Amino acid sequence: MLTHADAMRATEALGRYGEELAVRLLRQQGMTVIDRNWRCRFGELDIVARDGATLVFCEVKTRRGTSYGTPAAAVDIRKLARLHRLTGAWLAAHAEHAPDLRIDVVAITCGKGQPAIEHLRGVG
Repeated sequence: MLTHADAMRATEALGRYGEELAVRLLRQQGMTVIDRNWRCRFGELDIVARDGATLVFCEVKTRRGTSYGTPAAAVDIRKLARLHRLTGAWLAAHAEHAPDLRIDVVAITCGKGQPAIEHLRGVG
């Protein structure tokens, strides 16, 4: 029987797997990852990357399926507001500067076979 602790570990492992896939994708697209899993009182930024002159703050959503909706649909207006607060906090805490900022979402669905990966640029 699957315990709550086992389920939490499985969910955390799925999230780590999704973040690794997202990092690989962003690097393949020529981006440089400069921070991962940065935390502050507002929450956590999954990935901060540089895409040319643009700083990209990337939220990664990984799901086993779509029975509860797509991974991208989990990034709603409240989550976007939190990402904006996190972006401001990260900028205040770091010496990185860029003329442009962008919030992206990498949505990953892990079903049977290869994971489906969708990169949504400039979501908020």
